[in-house]
Amino acid sequence: MSIEAVREYLKKWGADGRIRELDMSSATVELAAKALGCEGARIAKTLSLKIGDRVIIIVTAGDTKIDNKKYKQYFGAKAKMLQFDEVEPLTGHRAGGVCPFALKDGAEVYLDESLKRFKTVFPACGSANSAIELTPEELEKFSCSDRWIDVCSALN
Repeated sequence: MSIEAVREYLKKWGADGRIRELDMSSATVELAAKALGCEGARIAKTLSLKIGDRVIIIVTAGDTKIDNKKYKQYFGAKAKMLQFDEVEPLTGHRAGGVCPFALKDGAEVYLDESLKRFKTVFPACGSANSAIELTPEELEKFSCSDRWIDVCSALN
């Protein structure tokens, strides 16, 4: 069970007890915002992409989308989402619960600049009904990513 892997993973920072298991689904930005009682923009959605054999994880604010021009400029390739049946084998988490914690080896984690405008954000924790409230600095530390990038734009 993926949430258990995340709980174990977050123990090294003493954050495992901060995981919230919700009574309703948090598999989409809209559902997560409703379940957590916050604005959708503060949901730290995790996008699973690939470039050839590379697995790219981008965590971004809930009110943004990949900007194909910016993405291609940064990564040198067109953005290609993982197929549904690839998500769990390549990330270690099922679709709806993908997060930047306890990932399969080799997954590259990037944090989009859009998250920095919030005091705290809510990424998932490995299941379709979990979340943790983190500052952007904690997200950077716990995800083991120091790669802040700007590859998203506001939703229309």
